[in-house]
Amino acid sequence: MLKLIFMINRVEGMSYERFVEYHRDRHAPLFTSIPEAGSYVRRYTVSHPVPAENYPPRAYDGLTEIWFEDWEDHDAFFTSENYRTLVNPDEARFIDMDSVAVMVTEEKEVVRRTDPADGHHRREAVSAITARS
Repeated sequence: MLKLIFMINRVEGMSYERFVEYHRDRHAPLFTSIPEAGSYVRRYTVSHPVPAENYPPRAYDGLTEIWFEDWEDHDAFFTSENYRTLVNPDEARFIDMDSVAVMVTEEKEVVRRTDPADGHHRREAVSAITARS
């Protein structure tokens, strides 16, 4: 599975609070409203920094993650008429496009936390080693 990570900053003059509100309440619903999001996108998340004592100050105002099954789905989504005419133009309304950092990855799950019905937390290590026959 292909995962794109976009680290984004707000446009000049926009407050951080307004940026978060726009990203979550305007842009994300617009993104998910186009049929191609349902057809080609496997997962879509938006995240925003929270105060965290003993950590460096935030480097970006937000983060968008988009998962695709493969490059064909990626290309079909980003070249679609709906993305190009509706979603893409909206990005410049709140994102400083010159400061966007992008990472294209293949995600490998290493630890998964599960919550059994008894309320105790358990972590499962996901093996990165393939067993030999």
